[in-house]
Amino acid sequence: MTLNMKSMKFNMIKALMAVVIFLAASCDSVLDDPRETLIVESGIDYSNQNLMHELYRGAYYTLYNIQWESFPLVSVRGDDVSAEGDQEPLLETQAFRYDRSFWIYNSVWLNYYSDIINWYAAIEEIKKFQTNSATPEVADRYIAEIKVMIGYELLQVSRIWGDILIPETSQTNELYDAEVVPHEDVLQYISDKMDEAMPHLLTVAPNDRSNIPGGITVYTALAVKAMANLELKNWQEVVDATGEIIGSGEFSLFSDYYHLFKTAGKLADENILELQYSDFGEGSGIGVRYLHAFFGPNNWTPAQEGISPGWGFWEPTMKYIKFMLDRGETVRLETSVLFTNEGIDSLKAQPGYETLPGFISNTTREGDVWGTTDGSANPRSIFSSGKHYLPSTEIISGRTDYGSNKNFICIRYSEILLMHAEALVSGASSSVMSADEAVNEVRTRAGLSTLAGVTIDDVLDEKFAEFGMEWGIRFYDLVRHGKTSELDGYSEQDQFIPYPLDQIDLLPQLNQ
Repeated sequence: MTLNMKSMKFNMIKALMAVVIFLAASCDSVLDDPRETLIVESGIDYSNQNLMHELYRGAYYTLYNIQWESFPLVSVRGDDVSAEGDQEPLLETQAFRYDRSFWIYNSVWLNYYSDIINWYAAIEEIKKFQTNSATPEVADRYIAEIKVMIGYELLQVSRIWGDILIPETSQTNELYDAEVVPHEDVLQYISDKMDEAMPHLLTVAPNDRSNIPGGITVYTALAVKAMANLELKNWQEVVDATGEIIGSGEFSLFSDYYHLFKTAGKLADENILELQYSDFGEGSGIGVRYLHAFFGPNNWTPAQEGISPGWGFWEPTMKYIKFMLDRGETVRLETSVLFTNEGIDSLKAQPGYETLPGFISNTTREGDVWGTTDGSANPRSIFSSGKHYLPSTEIISGRTDYGSNKNFICIRYSEILLMHAEALVSGASSSVMSADEAVNEVRTRAGLSTLAGVTIDDVLDEKFAEFGMEWGIRFYDLVRHGKTSELDGYSEQDQFIPYPLDQIDLLPQLNQ
């Protein structure tokens, strides 16, 4: 990976120390008291453009430093994945029984709002450097990229909680009196912010960027805009935004679906937003990584000895596996689901699934062997997510953390294609690509036959197959199209999780 993450980490610290911004790094600081303000000392040399650049790189470090609990809360409520293990309130959340006092609710709220407020602090400081710059358009681009980060995380907050607060400065005391913004207005706000950012962004694919490979470009903003308008059912806006991405010719599906989620897929032409991590090719020392252990097996025999197991908390559902088998899926099923022998026996016990394809095994292509669960009162997963798995043989010798050096993909070109198709079959029009063409491009990569006259059910099925275990896409699709009968225990009031109890105590407007 060409991005120098070592430099990014240390430069971020240097930059933040240089401007003396006290940014929150833990889940119990910035919003513990919404009246607390961020402090910026005077005496900074705002003519030093290097400091502005380091502050900008620090904003990326904040994006990549997503806390592990944020993804499960965004993603746990679909019928593609099941939470396992000893986090009982997360299992209850999956079953639409919400507990306001669950620590993850409050932690995720704090994680996202801390990021957003920190990014506004960075924007405010960059503007001060801009007044002393001979190239103010560079500062405009930095600010625009940070606005896309804010928009993407606001989208996740609103998907979880619906009506939310929208910070617009770094001053957390302003949240104390802020009005709660309705869900639809939040989505429109995000769409508008992307329009505001786009004129200042680079018009290249993220992996073609030279200074921050994989960084945000105009196509990232278009993708976030499309996602916000998809939730709004503004179908033509979705087609227009996705059509611009498709028509650019900058993106293509990675030919090997299996390796897209492994080392070979880093900075692939398919990846539109990708959180980047690295061990810098070294077996010890500094590494920047996501905590992939959440997804991994609690018991395995890695082909490369010494690699730690995971927690066994993230399990593909039996429903998803049977759906994939019924479709004749091969590479996408092998990629998405990793099997223990217990899982295989459980699957064979299902009527009609007594004989399974040969690729279903408790041993991966690379020789990692999935062991049995721990047999505790809260058993860990009998299936694991292959999309969050890095073969032990791809982990740099000397490193031991599960998934160390693995990137985390957030938005893929296949999602752009299938959003385009979804909007077309819902009534929009396109001169770029038909719904059939968009769906079939994804199906062809998966080794499936092409379809003609695709319907909304065809599109949603394709999204189910393509995006299992990824970013809650399945849940939001079913809710958007009124197909929640697929979700056991769901009722209309369950679309949004209740606000964390700790935040209601601090922000009384959340309880009005």
